[in-house]
Amino acid sequence: MISKKILVINPGSTSTKIAVYYGENSVFLKNIHHEIEDLEKHTSVDKQFKFRKDLIISEITNAGFKISELDLIIARGGLLKPIESGIYEVNDAMIDDLLNSTRYHASNLGALIANEISKTKSELKSYIADPVVVDEMQDIARYSGHPSFERVSIFHALNQKAIARSYALAQGKNYEELNLVVVHMGGGISVGAHKNGKVIDVNQALDGEGPFSPERSGTLPIGDVIKMAFNGKHTQGEMLKMVVGKGGMTAYMGTNDAHKIEIDALSGNKDAEMIYKAMAYQVAKEIGAMATVLQGKVDAIILTGGLAKSDYLNDSIKENVSFISNVVVFAGEDEMKSLAMNGNLLLKGEINNKVYR
Repeated sequence: MISKKILVINPGSTSTKIAVYYGENSVFLKNIHHEIEDLEKHTSVDKQFKFRKDLIISEITNAGFKISELDLIIARGGLLKPIESGIYEVNDAMIDDLLNSTRYHASNLGALIANEISKTKSELKSYIADPVVVDEMQDIARYSGHPSFERVSIFHALNQKAIARSYALAQGKNYEELNLVVVHMGGGISVGAHKNGKVIDVNQALDGEGPFSPERSGTLPIGDVIKMAFNGKHTQGEMLKMVVGKGGMTAYMGTNDAHKIEIDALSGNKDAEMIYKAMAYQVAKEIGAMATVLQGKVDAIILTGGLAKSDYLNDSIKENVSFISNVVVFAGEDEMKSLAMNGNLLLKGEINNKVYR
């Protein structure tokens, strides 16, 4: 059987990761770094995706691959309307929403780039899978405490779903028959309650709630935040930076390098030790909260993401949550592999794509 060829695209804030897969196997991987001055020349979304698209085509061509030989293009999804989990073919409605989005995120560029490249070959289609706006929350989870503020689902859906399926496969079970608490720990931290294949509750990991992380503040004392916002000393932009970008470990320790902070903690730096353990403590509390959402019926707690490479962090979390269920670690994240996996399932006919409206 001839393996299908898939191009995977994952735009980040200062780089664009691309990969070519032959079936399940990666045969090419490249992280295209973008200089800040180059990005500043292409400030609008339409200029950004065209700039990055040209670089991608150049890289894969130089590596000896041809667009004409591709069977599918799949990209990281962006801040679209809330949608259910799955694979979505890029269409006009999606393109329009991404080009006119009021919230910019590098992931918004993925579908735009994929769509533009797909136009160079007849019958070549482009897709996204499990973007951060996947929304499967149960209705009761949407209540915040005030009707002006509804809780929303924004989290690391791609990695959480892929890891949950991998765990289920290793257990000889279907993802849809398990109850799991999945914790993605990276620049942001999201903790999801997975019940029978759906994430019925999760903290809004982009800028709203949950544990603090290397650069995000998570849940804050809202009264103090409001007072600071109106004391005349900070702009709206500065306040937002306190929440995302300059919050969490960065605010406490002056760096978002969790590995460096861990080394300092292990070397006897008491401040570093307290901050690291405080982050683990908050993650554990969120796991406990999601365990109640699952009514204590938790088949496993899964720790994943870049920070899950730290035994120090994992052990600190396990101390507080092992009584709930078995804790397993899938260190690191592989969004490229996760996207390719979704593309292969589609090409094999094991799942169908959905329509974005």
